[in-house]
Amino acid sequence: MASELNIQICIDVLSTDELTQQERDAMLLAQETAKDAYAPYSNFLVGAALVLEDNTMFKGSNQENAAYPSGLCAERTALFAMSAHYPNKKIKLIAVAARRRSEQHFLSAMPCGACRQVMAEYEHKQGEPIPVLMHGPEGNFYRLRSVSDLLPFQFNKEHL
Repeated sequence: MASELNIQICIDVLSTDELTQQERDAMLLAQETAKDAYAPYSNFLVGAALVLEDNTMFKGSNQENAAYPSGLCAERTALFAMSAHYPNKKIKLIAVAARRRSEQHFLSAMPCGACRQVMAEYEHKQGEPIPVLMHGPEGNFYRLRSVSDLLPFQFNKEHL
């Protein structure tokens, strides 16, 4: 007889006023960093901001390439650069902002599958949840308490 597995994901839907000051600062950095995206093909600008355990903020933007698979998303750009500079620091928050070049408002856009897997690797590495903050619909924000809420069935080193 088949059994059922239920997965519950809790997403906080917040107004700007409900964000902590640190979350507002991280989202503002992600939004500003989206302006630096190199996206001449998609015109889809994405910025990511990381808040580290010592409150250092690190940023990354998407970087496209004419050979499409050679580009890199903002989340992975930020995570890989941060890890190269601060390999042993823990991440307290990841904020992501995305918009079309032709528009000023930010979209409710979620990290792609590859970014979710990389984010999950860093969460697994540090052994504690990394909250994720993103734009939601109607000017609200989504706060996930853990990367595992974005990717409940993760592949990690225990699977090798």
